[in-house]
Amino acid sequence: MWTSLIGPLLVIMIALAVVGTVKRIRLWQQGKPASFPIGRALAAIPRRYLVDLHDVVARDKAFANTHVATAGGFVASGILMVLVFVLGLDNTLTFALMSATFAAMAFGAVKVKKRRENPPANLSKGPWQRLPNSLLVFSFSGLMMSLLLLLGIGNVPIIVAALLIVGILLGLAELLFGMTWGGPMKHAFAGALHLGFHRRQERFGGGRSTGLKPINLDEQTLGVEKPSDFYWNQLLGFDACVQCGRCEKVCPAFAAGQPLNPKKLIQDMVVGMAGGETGNYAGSQYPGKSDEARCGAPDKPLFEGLLDAETVWSCTTCRACVEECPMMIEHVDAIVDMRRNLTLAKGETVGKGAEVLENLIATDNPNGLSPNSRANWSVDLKLNHLSEVGTTDVLLWAGDGAFDLAYQRTLRAVVTLLRHANIDFAILGNEELDSGDLARRLGDEATFQRLAIANVKTLNKYQFRSIVTPDPHAFHVLKNEYPDFGGSYDVFHHTEYLAKLVEQGDIKLKQAKSQSVTYHDPCYLGRYNGGYDAPRYLLSSMGLTVSEMERSGYRSRCCGGGGGAPVTDIPGEHRIADMRMDDARETGADMVAVACPQCAVMLEGVVMPRPEVKDVAVMLLDAVVENADAGQAKAVGE
Repeated sequence: MWTSLIGPLLVIMIALAVVGTVKRIRLWQQGKPASFPIGRALAAIPRRYLVDLHDVVARDKAFANTHVATAGGFVASGILMVLVFVLGLDNTLTFALMSATFAAMAFGAVKVKKRRENPPANLSKGPWQRLPNSLLVFSFSGLMMSLLLLLGIGNVPIIVAALLIVGILLGLAELLFGMTWGGPMKHAFAGALHLGFHRRQERFGGGRSTGLKPINLDEQTLGVEKPSDFYWNQLLGFDACVQCGRCEKVCPAFAAGQPLNPKKLIQDMVVGMAGGETGNYAGSQYPGKSDEARCGAPDKPLFEGLLDAETVWSCTTCRACVEECPMMIEHVDAIVDMRRNLTLAKGETVGKGAEVLENLIATDNPNGLSPNSRANWSVDLKLNHLSEVGTTDVLLWAGDGAFDLAYQRTLRAVVTLLRHANIDFAILGNEELDSGDLARRLGDEATFQRLAIANVKTLNKYQFRSIVTPDPHAFHVLKNEYPDFGGSYDVFHHTEYLAKLVEQGDIKLKQAKSQSVTYHDPCYLGRYNGGYDAPRYLLSSMGLTVSEMERSGYRSRCCGGGGGAPVTDIPGEHRIADMRMDDARETGADMVAVACPQCAVMLEGVVMPRPEVKDVAVMLLDAVVENADAGQAKAVGE
């Protein structure tokens, strides 16, 4: 019977796929070692694939259903083919199941084909345009074969039998070899393993992991100079990219016309890992850059031909790309790793970055101001200093507000609100150093670690229950990155802490005047830490209705102020802050409520006419000022 040929051919193809698998694994192993319990990692893959990955895929419900039908149908059909043609389990039940799985895959393949007829710009073309045809040929040939077996029709014209066998084998070759030898389907193999051996295991099961990981400053190579300097499971993650372009669609730098496309960057990392040139890439380029092919190799420095440094300096570290990636790739980690090498090993921080880092080294603040003036903002407020009282309930972390007059409006409002709620709080005053966030995002891990260690040493001298700060960047670093240096604290963003006080009745509010308000989610409060609800709760507690921007919550557009972007200042076609203000204008709101001093600076820098920009804490104070004493209200200033 003609179907007897399928079994031996299937065994040969599986053997060749195994060879490809070994070769692919060796490519990943060029990276630095990272130890994992292999059994536990492999066992975790099914749940992470079915739950964590599909939670992201399901944001596009239509395609999620297509993916389930196509991928699920392929896997099930492949297993049944092995059972039937290799192990000899050929009976009516297996024929019926095989017919059903091939039918499901055929349904999905038709949907994929339709999606690819006029693909959006974010989808890569090239071999990806061929893939739907391979899916169709394989699924319909397999479905026809399965139905013939199910109906007991063994004798068919030789031309029909040949066409069915060739269709199955051609389609299977594209899918099977594509997974293991490096084709459009390689994301299926690499992606599955990536879920098990992911560098951030905490992301799975509903967890969150956003803090940058420390590097050993005694290592010979600081950061990443060449592809082989990445950890092996980072290279595996790059290979998992499906080139869907979801990261490209949400990247603020790409939208602004700066020379960064996170999808293109990851594909360049793959070229660097595997060797060769970028000419086969068939997606959107870096804005403002030519599509001229570039070459890479595992041991060739990335910025000697493959990449331009301004590509990694364009990133605002907003994690929008990471949030949207269905394969859960960590773009920001890779970018900061490369920045570390540029800054620490080569001294090539761009723009005003070098000056800012020099200031941090000399004065422990990015503006180069006298560290002995850090507490000057609070002189008239007569605040308790921890060095004097030794213990307190709340430590108020001032951050850059110690030197920035605009930020001090928020800081002073928080002081007044804490006093109104009778909270026992104090500040570090001149003992507080910069949190190190900016230094770390600019790649200066050495300065960050010095600042972190010094701050932890100071904090651990005193007793307090929690830290409160209005700066999401300091909040993130203190909460998620200081524990690596011996500093584990209960850290609250000011909106979170104030929301608790309002909810408990410690702060009583009057209804704010009627006005239309929209709220801008800071990246380091929202995507980094899940802080979406508290600011909105405070606004609603004031009787305000929030008109949400189209891009809000976890899809909020960055203000352009993170990752050192204002000091690296890579030119583009637009300013990210202008684009964000356009989002706000579309709501028709009169005011943009913010919860981050950096966001406030960026959005207030947009030319008029535009909505007013005001921190949630200042708005909250306006709603309680009649209940506070006049001296406290006056302390906030205009």
